[in-house]
Amino acid sequence: MLYLTLFISAFISATLLPSSSEVVLITMITQAKANIWLLWCAATLGNVLGSCVNYWLGTQVLRFKNKKWFPVSAKGLEKAQNQFNKYGVYSLLFAWLPIVGDPLTVIGGIFKVRFSVFLLLVTLGKGARYLAVIALAIGIDKII
Repeated sequence: MLYLTLFISAFISATLLPSSSEVVLITMITQAKANIWLLWCAATLGNVLGSCVNYWLGTQVLRFKNKKWFPVSAKGLEKAQNQFNKYGVYSLLFAWLPIVGDPLTVIGGIFKVRFSVFLLLVTLGKGARYLAVIALAIGIDKII
């Protein structure tokens, strides 16, 4: 149940909904007798799958671009594409960042980044972030 709770928290954190799986992870590390590596796997998997939902939403969003209620203008979409092209697909390594990370994964879907590339880059970035959180929580000397 512990790992499922972390998985769900990490999944929600990766979507556009507000949440903080890092707090849940640190609490579980300090309060529970849990396997650190299983916690890392649950957090990383949940967060990556949440980002995949964002990617899928991104693949669907442009079909609504001609609606009056659509929140982004054609000029705004062009600006986003230019920014994404400027920094490249490797910007998805930073999908773990607060505020900009979740929209980055949506943008990956909008601009049709090859899914295998998306999955690899997002997994690397998010896995490294959770490893850093664990290292800070238990001490880096216990990781190595």
